[in-house]
Amino acid sequence: MAILFWMLFSIVPEDWSQFRGPNSDGHVLYKNMPEKWSDQTPVAWKVSIPGLGWSSPVIVDGKVFLTTAVPEGEGLSLRTLCLDASTGKTIWDREIRKVDTAPKIHAKNSHASPTPIVVEGSLFVHYGALGMARLKQSDGSIEWLCTELDYPPMHGSGGSPFLADGKLVVVCDGSVKPFVAAVDANTGKVVWKTLRSVEARISHSFVTPLVTEVDGKKQVLAPGPDHFAAYDLETGKELWIIKAPGWSVVPQPIVTQGMVIYNHDYDNPELIAAKLGGSGDVTEKNIVWRLKRGAPSTPTPLLVGEELYFVSDNGIASCVNVLTGEKYWTERLGGDFSASPLLINGKILFLDENGKATWVKASKTFEVLGTNEVTGRTLATPGFDQDAMYLRTDESLIKYARP
Repeated sequence: MAILFWMLFSIVPEDWSQFRGPNSDGHVLYKNMPEKWSDQTPVAWKVSIPGLGWSSPVIVDGKVFLTTAVPEGEGLSLRTLCLDASTGKTIWDREIRKVDTAPKIHAKNSHASPTPIVVEGSLFVHYGALGMARLKQSDGSIEWLCTELDYPPMHGSGGSPFLADGKLVVVCDGSVKPFVAAVDANTGKVVWKTLRSVEARISHSFVTPLVTEVDGKKQVLAPGPDHFAAYDLETGKELWIIKAPGWSVVPQPIVTQGMVIYNHDYDNPELIAAKLGGSGDVTEKNIVWRLKRGAPSTPTPLLVGEELYFVSDNGIASCVNVLTGEKYWTERLGGDFSASPLLINGKILFLDENGKATWVKASKTFEVLGTNEVTGRTLATPGFDQDAMYLRTDESLIKYARP
């Protein structure tokens, strides 16, 4: 039954259907992408989005889906929108839940930061501690609403869910008793909930987890407070951990050639590469390399072959060998960064928080190929379809298409 469900609700490779694309790797496979845009560049369309949300737009079957949180007095209307990808016109606008009192959040966060997931006929939206829902893609009608994963967030919520084998895996690292959980995508019921095993000095984080196969079993990879942990996807049992002090972890892990690359701290970010697998505490035997200079606190790194590209929150971009950590280059781009870098037409796109994009050659040698700039705050990673980029600002969603 679980196998059948996963077949019915599998990600379509051609769709930009989740955070960082169909493979969660930041690779834009479409070839006709625009590479120049500005406030003066003609746009396919630009529409105002009510409220505020830093979830990335996802694009499937000619429709754009995104979440937002609209202030209503002291509370919020948590909403999901569906737009026509050709015209930008709203197809439906659905309120998922009302919240009487808006929780406090960080100035860089929103109450709608996790990115939705679109699968065949269904749309999964997540508002962190405020709830998760499954909607019909066609009209936005709510098929289930899950509010069981209640926890006290610190600075709001940020991590997106990850769908695997009919389970929506989410990290719920709040101010106390942090945990990782899986929700049944068919029913909205919590399948398992596993408390973090390491008592950290500061317990919150904002991670988007990743599921991968290790030693023939699917495992949830979830960095968190003062440690990295792997869990059995079916049961939630903690399998192995790596201990390293850190908190407020944001970037999604990356898996390649039997290793996982992840960040473990916000204030003093460091990238760690570790071998996958084992049992219990594998800190001493699994770590392959560690790198501090230029490590990101928020943007998820980008892997292209054996080259790992990343940008620190304060604008230092780097390229290293993913197997050894050997650094090829480190250069200052300037600006502050939250959006994750992307591979487009063989180039790396770095988008800062104030609308400036820098194109860098995907190479072991640093070379800037161009820059673009638009007005507005840009903390969300863009979304894409066959012929366009969808750029979210704090006020609008803009579609840029190559002429």
